Amino acid sequence: MKYYILLIISFLCFQFSIQAQRKQVDSLCVYKSAREMQAFFKHKLLKTYNIGLGRESIGKKHFQGDGRTPEGLYFISAKNAKSSYHKALVISYPNLGDEVYALWKHKKPGGAIEIHGLPFGYVDEGVKEGMNDWTAGCIAIKNADINILFEAVTIGCPILILP
Repeated sequence: MKYYILLIISFLCFQFSIQAQRKQVDSLCVYKSAREMQAFFKHKLLKTYNIGLGRESIGKKHFQGDGRTPEGLYFISAKNAKSSYHKALVISYPNLGDEVYALWKHKKPGGAIEIHGLPFGYVDEGVKEGMNDWTAGCIAIKNADINILFEAVTIGCPILILP
């Protein structure tokens, strides 16, 4: 009996040490002009990622189909492990301000904005350090990077997207 208790305690200690080694991310900041995304935990920079943006990278996303990446404060609203782009973290675009602006212009704001990996069939080795802007408004990163972020980011994590 003592052997089993020691085994269980050892297992729990091992699991706790693994959890302590994992990096958590409690906020993200995107610098569109630099094509960088920074991950933070308790205001400490953990990592900077190279990113690709919407095909029309200059300016704030206003409407469905404009090819732009949003700007402003949003949140991670969901995770998609079965994305067409490897894995994805869903961004809470559009927010109320985005919806009101689009309504005022008699257009749709769009949606389905994500941080995601590469399309199936592409490999990270084929991605250069400065990614091209090719998405419909999403933020693209290497598959290896989205794997890390997918585990480290929780639903509700704020993401600030700057010009």
